[in-house]
Amino acid sequence: MHQFIDFDRLQKVLSYDAMSPLLFNTGLFLILFVVFIAIYSLMRRFRNVKMVFVILFSLYFYYKSSAEYCFILLGVCVSDFVLGLLMEKAGQVVWKKKLIVWINVLVNVGMLAYFKYFNLLLDTISSFTTMKFDALDIILPAGISFFTFRSISYIVDIYRGQMQACHNFLDYTFYLTFFPPLLAGPVVRAKDMLPQVAQNPVATREMVSDGLFLIMAGLIKKVIVADYISGNFVDRVFDNPALYSGFENTVAIFGFAIQLYCDFSGYSDMAIGLALLLGYRFMDNFDSPFKAQSPTEFWHRWHISLSTWLRDYVYIPLGGNRCSKARSNFNQMATMVIGGLWHGASWMYVIWGALHGAMLVIHKTLRRWFPSTPGAATPAWRRFLNIFVTFNLVVFIFMFFRSQSMDHVGQMTGQIVNDFHLSVAPQFITGYFLIVLAMLAGYAMHFSPKSWTQWIKYQWGRMHPIVQAVVLALVLLLIIQVRQSDIVPFIYLQY
Repeated sequence: MHQFIDFDRLQKVLSYDAMSPLLFNTGLFLILFVVFIAIYSLMRRFRNVKMVFVILFSLYFYYKSSAEYCFILLGVCVSDFVLGLLMEKAGQVVWKKKLIVWINVLVNVGMLAYFKYFNLLLDTISSFTTMKFDALDIILPAGISFFTFRSISYIVDIYRGQMQACHNFLDYTFYLTFFPPLLAGPVVRAKDMLPQVAQNPVATREMVSDGLFLIMAGLIKKVIVADYISGNFVDRVFDNPALYSGFENTVAIFGFAIQLYCDFSGYSDMAIGLALLLGYRFMDNFDSPFKAQSPTEFWHRWHISLSTWLRDYVYIPLGGNRCSKARSNFNQMATMVIGGLWHGASWMYVIWGALHGAMLVIHKTLRRWFPSTPGAATPAWRRFLNIFVTFNLVVFIFMFFRSQSMDHVGQMTGQIVNDFHLSVAPQFITGYFLIVLAMLAGYAMHFSPKSWTQWIKYQWGRMHPIVQAVVLALVLLLIIQVRQSDIVPFIYLQY
């Protein structure tokens, strides 16, 4: 028996390895998911058994990224379920319902404060005092920012009367631990997913086709564009900006913008695609954000599940725009600063969020001063100018998102201002030809008309399943040939 089973390999597959998380872009996940989906299909008539099977696989998937912290995820499931029932039992007693909301918020924000921000807080205090603190060895549980936000929205939505409490613990655990969006989103809300869970959905032929299309698109974005340009150029420049010319620093900034988009939207595409294969539909998380004509529109297109969450659970509770203009501007700034801080324990994220908040406030102020004529079509040149200005502002601000410190930002901007020589462009293109090609491919995919994507998707859907399988195999073969020897984690796994 031992000669047929490699127990060392099996132990490696089952055990936690901080250097080898189970990610969508790994061969191990592909093999395991094929086995998983085969068993899942056989269980379609046995709802509870199928749900337990998915929950166990999801917990294993999370364990491979965060080890024993999977028990924290289970603890949140229990806490939410109990608090939801208590909220329902509280009836119309407002103070009890508010108390339950505050307990949920404090538990979730408390976890974020400890795991993500405790060392940043200690470091900030020590920089203003003579006290010295040694950073604690705190391991950040993967996806904690995402499942805590989903937890908060569940309890708040019950409080607002937008949904009823879940009475089936299995259903809620399935929702919160569901592996496709678990590590890096989208931020799926209970009121959108729990009704689907109750229906015990089965993936249709169309859903399977759309899911496979999204998975292929996500892999191409992640491996062929994002990973290639980051490892071979972008990371090198951002790590040592003073070693590169102003032209190279500029290209790196634009390279990071498309890298981040392809990396994160690629993960979202794969998560949504995997969910479709299992019968569940999620909202789109990206809608060609670099085509936005204003900062406001950008946030309607970028990380949609987060931006709408911040709007509904931070901006509106602060008062939204139902107050004075000064207070509304403050609410906008506060929301974006919180959104920046959500990304990680670094003041660079706070600065990035504050800059976006300032852009939103300035845009809304200008829109009040120079209102557009209702019903009037925007001329093509004006649309192009709007997109050009918005895109470049967003890309420039991404420099703060990626840079390690303000010193690095200063070095990059200094090189761009003082050492920008366009004459190096031909040499750069020759030396980094594949990098330039990958960047152009990424931007071409992004800026191409949506009708082109719909046409390709339509043609894909018309293919016979055998032909689809061949195309999928060819895409996977291409990705295997292009990908780097070391698996590159998704950027948003650290958030």
